[in-house]
Amino acid sequence: MATAAPSAASRIAVVTGASSGIGAATARGLAAAGYRVVLTARRKDRIEALAEEINASGGQATAYALDVTDRVAVDEFATAFRTIGVLVNNAGGALGADPVATGDPADWRRMYETNVLGTLNVTQALLPALTASGDGTVVVVSSTAGHGTYEGGAGYVAAKHGAHVLAETLRLEIVGTPVRVIEIAPGMVKTEEFALTRFGGDEAKAARVYAGVAEPLTADDVADTITWAVTRPSHVNVDLLVLRPRAQASNTKVHREL
Repeated sequence: MATAAPSAASRIAVVTGASSGIGAATARGLAAAGYRVVLTARRKDRIEALAEEINASGGQATAYALDVTDRVAVDEFATAFRTIGVLVNNAGGALGADPVATGDPADWRRMYETNVLGTLNVTQALLPALTASGDGTVVVVSSTAGHGTYEGGAGYVAAKHGAHVLAETLRLEIVGTPVRVIEIAPGMVKTEEFALTRFGGDEAKAARVYAGVAEPLTADDVADTITWAVTRPSHVNVDLLVLRPRAQASNTKVHREL
């Protein structure tokens, strides 16, 4: 099925956490679908390079260094827009895999601030511009972790559950306005940084997450799904889409060929 081209009033798409992985792939996908993409992340060099890549390939992209947990900076960023069509709240991540008894409160706090408060900050700041477009879409990239717990994952599960509840509640609160709220909840995705960051750069631990899994999801798989959901006709809302590799039946049931 062909995707719908964005209207002139809603052709700007803001993607947070666009410096790598799902965020970078989503920026490429939305640019290919006809959106002018605004790339945000803390790593300015990464998003500037991605913007150059997208522009060189015929798309339109602008880079803006932004920490979504800095509310003052987020509010200043939002003043640049009168209207936007799409906000993809992708910035987030996991830190550690310790049990509740020994988990680091600092890691829990950072995960909550990025995954939940970061999403809250950017959504609140840009919601007026999304509404003014007459055809806005908020995407929250959560995780299957937000829908089912597992041992060693409580901090991340709590944060992603918070992101899920934020999306679900926002949808209830703004029904009747011209803004959709979409939640995309990926399962096992193998990117260059997610597991490595979670385990503090320990490559062996990061590799064990995907050991024996023939085909975990890729960043492009998730980006394709986000782009598809965003480009549905305006009256169609993909409330929640859970995306897993075939080898993963649940957060704790994974087929491994070892």
